Amino acid sequence: MRIAAVLALSLCPCFLGLSAQDAAADDAKNNIIATAHEQPVRTKHAMVVSVHHLATDAGVEILKQGGNAIDAAVATGFALAVVHPAAGNIGGGGFMLVRFAAGNSTFIDYRERAPLAATVNMYLDAKGNVIPDASITGYKSIGVPGSVAGMVYTGKKYGKLPLAKVMAPAIKLASQGFVLTDEEAAELHDETLSMFPESKRIFQRDGNFYKTGETFRQPELAATL
Repeated sequence: MRIAAVLALSLCPCFLGLSAQDAAADDAKNNIIATAHEQPVRTKHAMVVSVHHLATDAGVEILKQGGNAIDAAVATGFALAVVHPAAGNIGGGGFMLVRFAAGNSTFIDYRERAPLAATVNMYLDAKGNVIPDASITGYKSIGVPGSVAGMVYTGKKYGKLPLAKVMAPAIKLASQGFVLTDEEAAELHDETLSMFPESKRIFQRDGNFYKTGETFRQPELAATL
């Protein structure tokens, strides 16, 4: 059975102020319309598209191993957790739209949920004023992640390959590392990452910042995956 899958990921807000959904909402509110300047690309068999070529390669690799579109989407999603931590990490959530060859479709929602202890006043001070950045930085800004549960559920329900095989490319990327581009190295200099000991240790080597061309390895993430 032929399956088409569209995967969307949101970020763990501890590391970035606004998500793609926030930006899209702002554009809609301001009546900003984006126009495509390229013709759609078509293929006879399959296509994998993501924000990072290594994540795309992970999806293509899974297709070549006999996986279907769901397997490729899940492989790409977990690979993004490695190579695009600002928005593809396992601390966030997302959703997936799946269309089957017969024309029917399904939608899987695994966006983050508010913690059970969350309250309507958790971002207000004692005087009822909004605490600056409290909703976008720090532990109170983080919802209960849904990425892992959602992608694993979808892969097991609609995929063809074992989960271990689907996740293997992401684990390899985390263990062996990948070479940082100018943009990726610059992102790891983010001041927000310096605010917390663990993110500073993992992403900034405690102040010995990664440079363009260096290999960024994440052995702890590999072990987690």
